[in-house]
Amino acid sequence: MKNTRLARRYAQAVMIAAEASKAIDSVANDLDVIKRAYESSRDLRRFTESPIISVEKKRLVFRELFSRQVTPLTMSFLELITEKQRESSLLEIIEQYHALRDAAYGIINIDVASAVEISSDQEKNLSQKLEQHTRKKVRVRFSLDKALKG
Repeated sequence: MKNTRLARRYAQAVMIAAEASKAIDSVANDLDVIKRAYESSRDLRRFTESPIISVEKKRLVFRELFSRQVTPLTMSFLELITEKQRESSLLEIIEQYHALRDAAYGIINIDVASAVEISSDQEKNLSQKLEQHTRKKVRVRFSLDKALKG
């Protein structure tokens, strides 16, 4: 179940701590490591989201899996969401953190769907035009959608 408000609060707390430590990007990278592990392992998701498994056991597993790969700040964040039993919101918290980071850096994410293949020159040109128009850094994700043909 999505709880965007809750995820945003946790993401804001991590962002504040990351800003204070001048670690916004390293925390973002850490969260990507965790996200990849979480998305690629159904067993990890089931383990961490299980109400039967104790908080302490989950902490130990998180420490074992991530303590050598992430910063102490990110490790503290993982321990906090485990303690508060918010593991089911982990992916959404990560998504919200990235949105906050992008906003702090003035980055806009734009999805562009096209019915035909767009060349790399066209992609580059469109990205530049969007940056000029918005006066912000633009991250464009292009996709092909044949259903758009009328």
